[in-house]
Amino acid sequence: MFYLTGEYNHQMDTKNRIRIPNKLKGEERGLYFSKGTNNCLFVYYEEAFKELIQKIEEKIKMTDTDGQLALRVFAKSFTYVEGDQQGRMILPTKLKEYAKIDKDLVICGAGSHIEIWAKEVHDKYFENEDVDFDELFKKLDI
Repeated sequence: MFYLTGEYNHQMDTKNRIRIPNKLKGEERGLYFSKGTNNCLFVYYEEAFKELIQKIEEKIKMTDTDGQLALRVFAKSFTYVEGDQQGRMILPTKLKEYAKIDKDLVICGAGSHIEIWAKEVHDKYFENEDVDFDELFKKLDI
């Protein structure tokens, strides 16, 4: 199981290449990128990716047409991205456009996966996190 945490500001270069921060970097050369919620991208290491897909498939019955559609839309958004010798990864154009990433981005550990956000989208989404921290924390129900 993965426990990825932290928040890191980065930039995408002119060739759409990004680097995963060292504190979030595993041993694998490639990662699975997909659309995420709230216009961020989800990034999974292979073990976490397999666990996620298995969990979803166990939950959704073949006769659940809405669930099958959700699974198909999510699964087809995944792209395996391999890093180069310097550890840079080319962000797929379709995912870059979905996440509204231009240059500045925020890369966050989100437990079992990594999230990549356009800086502007990230800042707007989290603008009240300190004000609402106690209420948000209650929703974790721990």
